Amino acid sequence: MGESIEEVVRVRVPHGKEVIGTVEEVLGAGRFKVICADKKERICRVSGKFKKKEWIVTGDVVLVEPWEVQSDERGDIVWKYKRAQVDWLKNKGYI
Repeated sequence: MGESIEEVVRVRVPHGKEVIGTVEEVLGAGRFKVICADKKERICRVSGKFKKKEWIVTGDVVLVEPWEVQSDERGDIVWKYKRAQVDWLKNKGYI
């Protein structure tokens, strides 16, 4: 009775230049070190609007949009995946 079943309703998949990554370290001031699926380590920031809605910690799976300048080093976190969404992404081969 106390169990809650998470159902995946909608999952945002990477489009264009977006890549999936895992937060490796919290750097502070809304910045995070993220290891992306393309094997690059990026320093990513979170916009103020998104920062207030979602709490991001080490180990979270996020969607990163690399910057046009310094695209191999910097990016913006545009989405945080929930546990059920991460399982769905693994089953479909995105991770």
